[in-house]
Amino acid sequence: MRVVGLFSGIGGLEVGLAQSGFTTKLLCENWGPAVEVLKSHFDVPVVGDICALQALPKVDVVTAGFPCTDLSQVGKAAGIGGHESGLIREVFRLLDGAQPSWVVLENVTNMLSLHGGQPIRVITEWFDEHRWNWAYRIVDSQYFGVPQRRRRVLIVASRDNDPRTVLFADSHDPRELRAPKAHGFYWTEGNRGVGWGNDIVPTLKGGSKLGIPSPPAIWRKTAQAGNAIVRPRIEVGEQLQGFTPRWTDVSSVTAGQRWKMVGNAVTVPVAQWVGDRLVNPGVVLDVARPLDAVGRWPCAASSVNGERQAWEVTEAPLAVDRMSISELVKKRWEPLSAKATQGFYKRFTNSRLRAGGEEFKSALSDHIEAMVT
Repeated sequence: MRVVGLFSGIGGLEVGLAQSGFTTKLLCENWGPAVEVLKSHFDVPVVGDICALQALPKVDVVTAGFPCTDLSQVGKAAGIGGHESGLIREVFRLLDGAQPSWVVLENVTNMLSLHGGQPIRVITEWFDEHRWNWAYRIVDSQYFGVPQRRRRVLIVASRDNDPRTVLFADSHDPRELRAPKAHGFYWTEGNRGVGWGNDIVPTLKGGSKLGIPSPPAIWRKTAQAGNAIVRPRIEVGEQLQGFTPRWTDVSSVTAGQRWKMVGNAVTVPVAQWVGDRLVNPGVVLDVARPLDAVGRWPCAASSVNGERQAWEVTEAPLAVDRMSISELVKKRWEPLSAKATQGFYKRFTNSRLRAGGEEFKSALSDHIEAMVT
């Protein structure tokens, strides 16, 4: 099947679909560094501003990981009408004049609750008004084999097909990793949260608009002081999103820009799961109930032939054993600087946070002492 990728970023959706046998015909991305990465990996036209794109070629699937800037909890919270996230309307414009079999959208989970769920309401109402079937589901990247906690909403829609056979044919009970040897956390936080994870890292971030890197940190519990609190290298970040190492390594792109691109990407194995189900639709699970039209938006829902349902599925469609963060990082890390650790330690100890307990605080203190001597 043929694909057009809108808001392609560095191609996470398209790479995952390619692993399911799909062929990309056109990409649309407006940020220069991401365009350079796409051109280094895809031998297809890459167009810029979506507003200037007049029409879509004849394809089977249209993907769009549209901007989350106005929808994210740490973003502008302007909502679906914001300058950047509001570009979803350009997707609608292009779909209105095209005939794809499927549409796949991806964005942050906050779209289900922001402004009373306005973002998901706007999207689903457009599909309803244009007689598309739709389904959405929250999934977490950590259950697709990568050691990153990354909860995202996937929306699949079709005029003629049943998207429930894509999103609601798989569901497994997540398994917790016992006795973790490492913990991921965000050293840039510490006042209200740290994104603590047991042998996983918290959600990778896009970082600042100035291109300042914002990778998470890792506490290697058995390492010696000075090597216990570390930052993974960008190659690790790429693998945390399912890309091959050095995927974003093009000559004109800075380290900060690489982290931003990786933080904004769609996790490749998540996209591959969707692609596999587009090719081989599954048997829909018997876990649906009527969708309350006036209540809160659930974690998974659908509308097929006008019948709205909510779905009792987990965020783990697949029973995939994830790689531990210790195994992935190996020797590809740099010690967190004394200054960065001191700033985090001060914020963390002055807060009411208890992540890691006294053992973690001691490890931070020992790291600072080792780095300044």
